[in-house]
Amino acid sequence: MKNQLFIEQIEDTEPYLDELAEMLVLVVEGASIGFLPPITKEAAVEYWKRVRKPGIILFIAKIGDRLVGTVQLHDSSSQNGAHRAEIAKMMVHPEFRQQGIARKLMIAAEEKAICEGKTLLVLDTREGTPANSLYISLGYVEVGKIPNYARSADGTLHTTVIYYKQIGVVM
Repeated sequence: MKNQLFIEQIEDTEPYLDELAEMLVLVVEGASIGFLPPITKEAAVEYWKRVRKPGIILFIAKIGDRLVGTVQLHDSSSQNGAHRAEIAKMMVHPEFRQQGIARKLMIAAEEKAICEGKTLLVLDTREGTPANSLYISLGYVEVGKIPNYARSADGTLHTTVIYYKQIGVVM
């Protein structure tokens, strides 16, 4: 099935470095994911080389042999936060948006979090982006907003929205 979407957890970014870096460069042009445009391919490669470390679970989405999306699940580093994780760096290649890829990546991350014994997920995203609608449609609850949280390349400050979702069995 050439055009079927596959989501998988990967342990090593090395086989995917070129595609991950290309996607990051493209996504940074229009999304707030912690980087300012323009990001060089070299900087993107270095980022992906550093991602794989304890406490970070990385998922990729592929259609055929093409990498089209990714998301990360970060364990809490706090002793009192072993029950929670953060969704981070949700990216879908610009050519493949609006096809349900982000939703499927989120579901895979949530299922993995449940398997890992997590009962709470948190995330943040820039106000006014399509990601807000996605997270709400997946059952995430808006906690609040932080004004002037992230700076864009032109110096404009943007509000971020904080979300949470209870998952699995809550004790």
